[in-house]
Amino acid sequence: MTLDAAEPLAIDPLLDDPGTRIIVCCGSGGVGKTTTAAALGVRAAERGRKVVVLTIDPARRLAQSMGIDSLDNTPRRVKGVEGDGELHAMMLDMKRTFDEIVEAHADPDRARAILSNPFYQSLSAGFAGTQEYMAMEKLGQLRARDEWDLIVVDTPPSRSALDFLDAPKRLGSFLDGKFIKLLMAPAKMGGRAGMKFLNVGMSMMTGTLGKLLGGPFLHDVQTFVAAMDTMFGGFRTRADATYRLLQAPGTAFLVVAAPERDALREAAYFVERLAADDMPLAGLVLNRVHGSAASRLSAERALAAAESLEELPDPTDPAAENPAENLDDRRIVDQEAGKAGDRGSSDASPHAVASHVHISNADASHARASDAEAAGARAGIDPDQVGPDRMDPDQVGPDRKDPNQESVERLTAGLLRLHAERMQVLAREQRTRDRFTALHPEVPVAEVAALPGDVHDLAGLRTIGDRLAAGGPPAGAA
Repeated sequence: MTLDAAEPLAIDPLLDDPGTRIIVCCGSGGVGKTTTAAALGVRAAERGRKVVVLTIDPARRLAQSMGIDSLDNTPRRVKGVEGDGELHAMMLDMKRTFDEIVEAHADPDRARAILSNPFYQSLSAGFAGTQEYMAMEKLGQLRARDEWDLIVVDTPPSRSALDFLDAPKRLGSFLDGKFIKLLMAPAKMGGRAGMKFLNVGMSMMTGTLGKLLGGPFLHDVQTFVAAMDTMFGGFRTRADATYRLLQAPGTAFLVVAAPERDALREAAYFVERLAADDMPLAGLVLNRVHGSAASRLSAERALAAAESLEELPDPTDPAAENPAENLDDRRIVDQEAGKAGDRGSSDASPHAVASHVHISNADASHARASDAEAAGARAGIDPDQVGPDRMDPDQVGPDRKDPNQESVERLTAGLLRLHAERMQVLAREQRTRDRFTALHPEVPVAEVAALPGDVHDLAGLRTIGDRLAAGGPPAGAA
């Protein structure tokens, strides 16, 4: 089965549908999620929708490509967008989002206590899973405001694409875990009974953590837990609500991958996970797909032609290029088909010898030209397109030697080898895509041809959007 059997992914109908309110771009790291999300946002805005793109990419490529100096936790209008729509962009500030939650759901005194707590500051700045959870929180906030027609989410650059979906469950497990309950117990029990419980139940852990993290650590954690106790239920409630929002019909997941084994394996896991959780999958975006305008020339034929060109006689070799220099009184020159009786005749004058050598060089030049032309023909190369002097035998000889002939042959051989490498890449990508399609033939696919450089402006994002909308493989793709 080949990728041609997969249904093409229709991007424009997805963007134009007013029922589509959230598009989540997910996938493993380094496959182009940020660029894909930005390109979708630009295209949707220029087709008349009011769009906000939420990125969690710390590299700030989205801001640069949209001509914004910097992005923060507040949506900013992008200038230069054509059409009747609007485009806003923002980058998740994980700590600020956590602070906003605390400020919104705690009274001022408790909020100040929480925000100043050292354990909270560490948790909000980099606790495992916090970034993914805060991305879910911010998505819920944006959707609740009902200010945008479409929200495009660029998921965090996690080691695993599944971290985004697992974040609410992991945070809930943390809040409901034995460690948190144990820390909350003394505050709930109060007085000496609580201290006795703490001393009996946590003596070994206290000693170990005290050595590793310092004496005040447990006090900071317990103070944080006590202050957050009333908010834990709110975290779980909002996480569950956002999870249901991701399952709603107005949400569409786009799995982004590159035509590489690891990326497509991760994409296959994500497709299966979305199906298991009843989340709507729109399709697969396959980025950086290679193609060739000369795909009819196989890698094997290109390599064979390159080897033929490289085996041609070296025109700069003195023995091959100017054999007259090897003729002196100590050498023997066969004349008249090598008849020994003529070796001492008067016809062997310097003029006659020079004439004979010139004719021999011309014949050698014709032979080299014929070999090169034959090699080029096998490679599908028209000698008339290489250059007017490419096959001219008169340019090689003792009097006139073409210094470009060898360089042209070497260049041609090098280009043939590069083409062979490109065809091998195409074949490898095709095998990888076929494996994914065999596993998930029901998943629509849009391919985006590899660009020669990075995308760094709105024009580049429009180009990506056009290629996404086209959806088909690049010219010459296997």
